[in-house]
Amino acid sequence: MTAPVQTSGTLDDVPTFPVRLFGDPVLRQRSNEVEELDGDLARLVDAMYDTMRDAMGLGLAAPQVGVLKRLYTYDLGDGPAVIVNPEIVESSGEWLYDEGCLSIPGMSFEIVRPKLVTVRGLDLDGDEVVIEGDERMGRLIQHEIDHLDGTLLLDRLEPDVRKQALRELRQAQLDASFPVVVGGPGAAGRL
Repeated sequence: MTAPVQTSGTLDDVPTFPVRLFGDPVLRQRSNEVEELDGDLARLVDAMYDTMRDAMGLGLAAPQVGVLKRLYTYDLGDGPAVIVNPEIVESSGEWLYDEGCLSIPGMSFEIVRPKLVTVRGLDLDGDEVVIEGDERMGRLIQHEIDHLDGTLLLDRLEPDVRKQALRELRQAQLDASFPVVVGGPGAAGRL
């Protein structure tokens, strides 16, 4: 597991993880089912909540912090929550929306996804959780589960748009202008 880093040095802060960025191989791997709901997992989730908040994200999948476990955290304004071993069990409709990602900072793309999805998983106590999400919540569920499957939003783009996006990302990396920090201006609303 990637070690968390202390962000400001005060006793009130919980250590956070660096967010893995495009090009990191862990983002392309399928995550493993969580076998044990224990204190280590609870500590990981707490650090992910803080990392997500610091990065001004709406959701954060474990692979984005270098951990190949099937779980994600999220907060759409009602307080942070987690889904362990999530599985989409139903989807319907269609919705085009401009979507960003903490692992691809500074870029967003119009992506078509189902408008309504139902996800089933577990909470940290091992209780079943079923959430029906539309629009923003539905998009978040799908985006984070994509991360758990090793899929990036770039993979959802039309071939020409994807080719241009990859060209821009590679050029930004060559120019050393690709951000390597967590959070920052313009990060709000990224999944």
